[in-house]
Parts: sequence; structure tokens; C-alpha cells
Amino acid sequence: LEKIDNIKELKKFDLKMKELESESNKAIENAESDKYRVFDLGNGFILYVGKSAANNDELTMKFAKANDLWMHARGAAGSHAIIRLKKEENPPKEIIKKAASVVAYYSQARNAKYVPVCYTFKKYVRKPKGANPGSVVLQKETVVMVEPKLPE
Repeated sequence: LEKIDNIKELKKFDLKMKELESESNKAIENAESDKYRVFDLGNGFILYVGKSAANNDELTMKFAKANDLWMHARGAAGSHAIIRLKKEENPPKEIIKKAASVVAYYSQARNAKYVPVCYTFKKYVRKPKGANPGSVVLQKETVVMVEPKLPE
């Protein structure tokens, strides 16, 4: 940057920086998709689903923000999931049900006709001290019954 002494070189430098930024953003997105399963639910809602107990911990405790919607199959081992939300946003019921179906699919209750899936805002999810990976405690929750399936 200190060696630039004209507009043409400055424009070349700017273009190069934008290319590097784009490559960096793609690398971050790829790293997230390696850690989590990612589903586009439509209407701008993205669902992130953990792949293992360690991924569940990271997804819930580090990746998720306080106002994101957290989901898990109730009464069965399975993946934690997050719907990334903008501040003060509530997703429509059909988005919640679509996400809950994916969560049920990635649980041990996959072969059941209907699976209860609990959901709450991440701010109501706590990890007890010394708990096993993937173990959490919920303060508030809502339960929806869904068929386990992946989105089309």
C-alpha cells in the first residue's frame, strides 16, 4: 500500500483486496458447511444441524446467537439445530415445522411416524457444568409433532 503512487495502482490494489475478501468469505462458508449440515428452508431462513455431539456443543454454545431458534428431538438422541434469525424475528409456523422435520430425521426417532421436537430461543438453552458433549438444559420450550423427513 505504501508503494502505490497513482490511481491506476490503487484500483488494482482495491480489486486484489476484494478478491481476497471473497475467497476468505467462501472459506468460512465451506468451514461452516463442513461442521454442520445446512438447509435452506425458504423465505430467507437457514437451518444449521450438528453432525456429532461435539458439533452440537459448538453449534449451540458458540455459533448460535441469543435470538436464534434452537431445536432438538424430544426424548431421543439426535442433532441440535439452529435457525438463524434477525433480531426480534419470529419464523412462520410452516418454517418451524419444516425445520422440525429435518431435526426429527437426524435423531434416533427417525423411523417413528411422528416425533416431538422441542424448540426455544437459544438464550433459554444452558449447558450444565461438567455435562457430557451435546447435553443441555432448557428453561422454556415449545413442542411440535412432525414426521421425520428432509426438505425437497
